[in-house]
Parts: sequence; structure tokens; C-alpha cells
Amino acid sequence: PLSPPSLVGYDDDDMKKNCAVVVAAMALLGVASAFCVPAHTTLRTMAPSTTTSRTTITMISHRKGFKKLGKPADQRKALLRALTTECIRHGKITTTLVRAKEVRRYVDKMIELGKRGDLHARRQAMAWIYDKQLVHAMFEQAPQRYGDRNGGYTRVLKTMPRRGDNSPMGILELV
Repeated sequence: PLSPPSLVGYDDDDMKKNCAVVVAAMALLGVASAFCVPAHTTLRTMAPSTTTSRTTITMISHRKGFKKLGKPADQRKALLRALTTECIRHGKITTTLVRAKEVRRYVDKMIELGKRGDLHARRQAMAWIYDKQLVHAMFEQAPQRYGDRNGGYTRVLKTMPRRGDNSPMGILELV
């Protein structure tokens, strides 16, 4: 069995006094005192554990372009197109928070195309938005409504979780 580390010449009272001095000095300098041993802690409680535990590695998702939303590519694209169309048509949609954050990219892109207003932008918007009359209306209104804005045409508001499965919900609305 492992025994706690021993410091020759130091007892618990000396450690408490030294830590109190260091904490006071750090408080004067405005530095956090998270690195000091609290006064109520003894060396025995800081001893290494005799049990071994497995270390879990959590991966960070660098360079991932989009959320998969639990759907195959064709269903995901259809969902994003439908939500984009309805957000532009109604000005506000209620959906899950992850979907709202993902659709926000496409709504902002469609409004950018509407602000550009040329033929190529109109054809790109018609390829994504389901309603042809909606594209024409957006291309007429977007330059006046968002002419002074350089992005950030939508906002996502968090709402109460969904009742059935407690999924986080959000409202995506045009600014």
C-alpha cells in the first residue's frame, strides 16, 4: 500500500501558516488562490489514490463542417432546405436548438444572395429555396431591409425543452 508523502521538518500547522501568507500575498496582487492548499486540508487527504482508474479521451471535433443531425445526406439537405424556406416565409420558426443553429447559416446565405441581386445569385437561391415567388419577394425586400447590415440577419433564442423528450428547443427568427 502507498503511504502519504511526508515532508521532513513540516507539520500541518506550518503548512497552514505558509499557505495563509501566500493567499494573503496573492489577494493583495489580485491573483487567484486556486493553487494553494486550503487551510482545512491535510496532507493525508492529498495522498495519491491506491485504486487505478482508466483515463477517458474526449476528442475535439476540429475541422468538422456541419452537424449531421442524425440523418442521411439527402434527408438532411431536404430538412435544411425546408426549414430555410419556412424561416424566410414566416420570419420565425421553432425547432430544436441544433437544427436552428445549423439552418441559420443557410438563411444568412440566402439573404446575402438577395442583397447581391444579380441573376446568378437569383438562380442559386432558386436552387435552394422551394418557393419561386418567395425568392422573388426576398430579392425585392432584402436590399432595403438588410442594406446597412453586414451579416447577422438571424438570431437564435433558446426556449423551454420539448415536452416529450426534453430536447433543447430554440426559435430562429429574422432580425
